[in-house]
Amino acid sequence: MKAEGAFLPDIVAFCCAQSAYLAADTAGTMRIPYPENIRIIRVPCVGRVDVLHILRAFENGADGVLVLGCHEEACHHLSGNIRAKNRVQKANTLLQEVGIDGKRVEIFTLAPNQGSRFAHIANEVNKRIKELGPNLVKQVD
Repeated sequence: MKAEGAFLPDIVAFCCAQSAYLAADTAGTMRIPYPENIRIIRVPCVGRVDVLHILRAFENGADGVLVLGCHEEACHHLSGNIRAKNRVQKANTLLQEVGIDGKRVEIFTLAPNQGSRFAHIANEVNKRIKELGPNLVKQVD
């Protein structure tokens, strides 16, 4: 339950279907707690996550974005995780140029059986985004 006036960040997590999504499922199955405000978006490969997807998440109100993929030598699509890493770095640069702290977008690698690592990442990022405060660059209707 959210306390009056407490900031609960909206965090979007783009998760590789072959690794991070399964790690999140493992965390749930093992009942390892992680923040309920993490919105998981399952993608075939994080290499499909474009800079535009990350920027749109912020435009649509996300306070933070996670990109969670396979370990470097374990990508089912060979180099999708490397493409994603480069795109996250580009998004980070663009966000900083428009005055949004680059710490709001991060990439991590996971194996499918790393449910506790998924929960740890989610909890740490949630804590960091809470400290940064709300995203002030939300699209206004």
